[in-house]
Amino acid sequence: MQFQRVAECLYRYSNGVYYARIKLDGKEVRKSLKTTDRTLAKRFLTQFKQEQRQIDRSQGPITLSELCDRYLQTVQHQKPQTVAGKTRIVGKIKQHWPTGSLIQVTAIKPSECDLLLVRVGGGASFRNACIQVLREMFTLAVRDRIIAVSPAQHLKYLKRETPIRKTPTFEQFQVIVESIRSQQFNGHDADESADFVEFIGLAGLGQAEASSLTWDDVDFERKQITTFRHKTKTGFVIPIYPQLRPLLDRRYAERTSAKVFSINNAKKAIAAACKRLHLPLYSHRSFRRMFITRAIERGIDIKVVALWQGHRDGGKLILDTYSHVRPIHSQRMAELMTAEDPENVVAFAGAA
Repeated sequence: MQFQRVAECLYRYSNGVYYARIKLDGKEVRKSLKTTDRTLAKRFLTQFKQEQRQIDRSQGPITLSELCDRYLQTVQHQKPQTVAGKTRIVGKIKQHWPTGSLIQVTAIKPSECDLLLVRVGGGASFRNACIQVLREMFTLAVRDRIIAVSPAQHLKYLKRETPIRKTPTFEQFQVIVESIRSQQFNGHDADESADFVEFIGLAGLGQAEASSLTWDDVDFERKQITTFRHKTKTGFVIPIYPQLRPLLDRRYAERTSAKVFSINNAKKAIAAACKRLHLPLYSHRSFRRMFITRAIERGIDIKVVALWQGHRDGGKLILDTYSHVRPIHSQRMAELMTAEDPENVVAFAGAA
């Protein structure tokens, strides 16, 4: 006899390995406990029973392909770009799953998730996106009681390298704005595109905030603008900076609608200007980074800069991500590190 019953639901195979055999909903479920130690086998048996009781077998067998389709239905409310990215990854999961997409979800092993990541390849960013989809998909399966434990729970995100993003100088920013303004055929009115880019650089706001701004959001009397950070879903207020006031005054005098700008972006105008000027390909975000860098270089307190950006972390994100110090500023600061006392230090008589 190959199997020997040694306790309730606990069997030992002829090679000494213990097995669990239980009945749930009239069906027998068998699993190797992968140990020859009886004490461990009893512990694993108890854990196995608990896990199996969490599974709803009335749903019948569900394949990985079916789970993928179910998962995609649950993310359709997300942004189109996010949905497109997750749809692409799900397609790769179906195509490259080591044991095929028709495998039952209950039979999937954690190592198959590891093998999939090797097969699809890609950099750290894409790998992390795949891990996110796998985690979300199998968490859905756990919630729906298809499986008791996610086979993707052990996956860890890779730490991405922090890129040095290209940030224009203020002088380059001014030249780009003038280059855009000089063009008469750029898909939009040249002045409109130039004003849009100029506003982003002088206000330190993002493309989404600038494109959604209305004149009701601009309070000239209080010298402030109320805006909404679309990424964090939070509202905040910025001052009407002296460098920004002339642009707003002119546009307000020439206003024809409730919105401050009639366009949503100036990508093509920026790209064309950078090409004409033989500059790196900057984006809307580049000019926002320029604003933050310039504010820091001018000695504005980090916490104040953070408030102007709608951050509520006291400046941590600014310090970690946005405080790009240009070499010229670094050199200027280095010159202060001398053996002599700075010029602004007054020595008192009798001081030691």
